[in-house]
Amino acid sequence: MSAPFTNAAEFTVSEIANAVKRTVEDEFGHVRVRGEISGFRGVHSSGHAYFTLKDENAALDAVVWKTSFARLKFKPQEGLEIIATGRLTTFPRSSKYQIVIEQIEPAGAGALMALLEDRRKKLAAEGLFATERKRELPYLPRTIGVITSPTGAVIRDILHRISDRFPSHVIVWPVRVQGETAAAEVSAAIEGFNRFTPDGPIPRPDVLIVARGGGSIEDLWGFNEEIVVRAVAGSAIPTITAVGHETDTTLVDYASDWRAPTPTAAAEAAVPVRSELIAYVDDLGVRERHAARRISTNARDRYRAASAGLPRPADLLATARQRLDHAASNLDTALRHAGQKKRIDLGKTAPRLTLQLLRQRTRELDARLAESGRRAAASVTRVLERRRAAFATASARLSPKALQAEIRHSRSRLQPLALRLPPTIARILDTRRQSLLATGNLLATVSYQNVLARGFAVVTDDDGHIVRETGQVKAGDQVHLMLSDGTLPATIGGGPVPRRRPRVTPDVAEQTSLF
Repeated sequence: MSAPFTNAAEFTVSEIANAVKRTVEDEFGHVRVRGEISGFRGVHSSGHAYFTLKDENAALDAVVWKTSFARLKFKPQEGLEIIATGRLTTFPRSSKYQIVIEQIEPAGAGALMALLEDRRKKLAAEGLFATERKRELPYLPRTIGVITSPTGAVIRDILHRISDRFPSHVIVWPVRVQGETAAAEVSAAIEGFNRFTPDGPIPRPDVLIVARGGGSIEDLWGFNEEIVVRAVAGSAIPTITAVGHETDTTLVDYASDWRAPTPTAAAEAAVPVRSELIAYVDDLGVRERHAARRISTNARDRYRAASAGLPRPADLLATARQRLDHAASNLDTALRHAGQKKRIDLGKTAPRLTLQLLRQRTRELDARLAESGRRAAASVTRVLERRRAAFATASARLSPKALQAEIRHSRSRLQPLALRLPPTIARILDTRRQSLLATGNLLATVSYQNVLARGFAVVTDDDGHIVRETGQVKAGDQVHLMLSDGTLPATIGGGPVPRRRPRVTPDVAEQTSLF
């Protein structure tokens, strides 16, 4: 039986799949889809990410290509409700449709706060926010590192506040504080400052300030990224954060050593007030002088009280003088008694001393002396024989030719050295002469005489002390003006001249704000 005739066109499976793919891509070329991430197990070994977007009634396969995943501001997380921007397409091999995601954003502020809270709990569990990890800020830092945007008002506020309180050396590391690359730039700046060496060409900061102005939670999100939080927590340099306004709180504030409510407050936390420090030191000096006077006064009073209880020197010597007089009066009697006792002892010993006993003792000593002389002569003879044998052996090895060869060799080594000596001395003298000239030029450059030659003067009082402030002199005092070619006497007259604020040109103001 033959098949019924039909004019319906025949399509291959591939043709149908490709037609459906074109239709879906043309109709849904750009869509925003809201749903919950499900089945996300991390990035595939190829660098792509695969998961599912679902709601209560349906599910949609999703893929983020490797090139797009690196640009995502918010990375996908399991269970996070997001709004995905991309395009719909199909996968012909399995007859499925899917969304190719190009951008991800949390579904509302509530989702952002939930993501922020989950990240905070995770980092807190690792101990990055522990109080015992926080360090004390240096009291008087020599160098301050500032990580912020170089074009905003934040850097001007920080530099102005540091200049007012305690002028210090400031190094600014310019970064973006908003956008996709903000987190990477801030973390790289922190790590870069930590890689500085204390004795390097650029001094290593003693404290870091990470700052930016206020904004929404999306604007400040770069300071909630893990890479920035870990960089702040791992910094070997104490860190101050001043991100946003006083009510704004980011995760870097938990990890930093000090959280300032505003950038100005960060500058105040970094340096003390110079005038207060000077006043404190002056107060310590006054207290030290008062304490020294009190100590000396108390010691003088105690010395006087102790000296009042001591006996007179004559009374101390009276007893010793009396004992000396008594001993002197008994000395003659004691000497007579001692002489009589020695005569009696000599009379007892003399009968035992006879001429025969002395002769016998003399003969014994003569015999011992003769025996010692014989042994000494024999010993000297043996030593001389050994020395003669050693001298004969050594003299056999000595030859005038060997000494002459050694002299010729030494002379050949000495002649080149003698030829090189005059040029070397000349070079050394020239080097020392150039060094002396450079030192003299440097001395002339830094000498205060050059400053006087430009029209300035040094004011001294009658005692020769330099007058630095108007309060050191008053009307009618005699002063001396040291100029470049001599000294002029002068008299202070009238009242104090009010100080004028120096004009700052735009170029100087710009340089001050940057340094």
